[in-house]
Amino acid sequence: METFQVILLALIQGLTEFLPISSSAHLILPSQILGWADQGLSFDVAVNTGSLFAVVIYFRNEIIVLSKAWFTSLASKQQTQESKLAWWIILATIPAVIVGFTAKDFIETHFRNTLVIAITTIVFGLLLWVADRMSKAQLTEFQMGWKKALLIGLAQAMALIPGTSRSGATMTAALMLGLTRDAAARFSFLMSVPVSFGAALLVTKDLVSSPAPIDYQALGLGIVVSFIAAYLCIHFFLKFISKIGMTPFVLYRLALGAILLGLLYL
Repeated sequence: METFQVILLALIQGLTEFLPISSSAHLILPSQILGWADQGLSFDVAVNTGSLFAVVIYFRNEIIVLSKAWFTSLASKQQTQESKLAWWIILATIPAVIVGFTAKDFIETHFRNTLVIAITTIVFGLLLWVADRMSKAQLTEFQMGWKKALLIGLAQAMALIPGTSRSGATMTAALMLGLTRDAAARFSFLMSVPVSFGAALLVTKDLVSSPAPIDYQALGLGIVVSFIAAYLCIHFFLKFISKIGMTPFVLYRLALGAILLGLLYL
């Protein structure tokens, strides 16, 4: 790939991975509009790794605290709010793992097309708007309980359908269940760590067995650009989400879905 292509695709991945606007919807635009070829499995691994590094480093203090609390709870059999949150993140990860292993090939075969992505971008954008408007916005991530965590995990599993947006689906569910915008975003970002790590391992396994040549310079640039974009995205999203709400992202999703439908039928 050319350097411009690498930078643009890495920026798209880094910015859209954690915003509720669907990274898959954006990643098909360059091929639809500019006629670019598929970026390849190795580049997907690289940019996803950059995004994973970003969320881990941004939440490094929280991850360390939660990890220590979780291991302590195993030894002492006593729970703190931090150990409970760690258990809820693990619980919320299970549905996506199950669906990913059992339905990944089916979803990629039947749902990875422009029409599905356009429809899910619009439909789940509207659901996000309804959730944001109707949410009681009272609970922090430490107050939600295991049942709410599991429901948010089911929403994350549903986001395996392209165009849904993992962060969008989990934030929508969290808002519907009464979490504040900030708590919904933070729990969504923390949930992304085990899922993204597992996905990276699976895709890396496929990459190792692939005979395709690897452009290590493009991969390195993709990791760096994706990391920077994702880190800044997380920082500013958390800083402003309580003030601006979800409406700007909903409007953007509706416009993006309309553009995709236009590209498909006009």
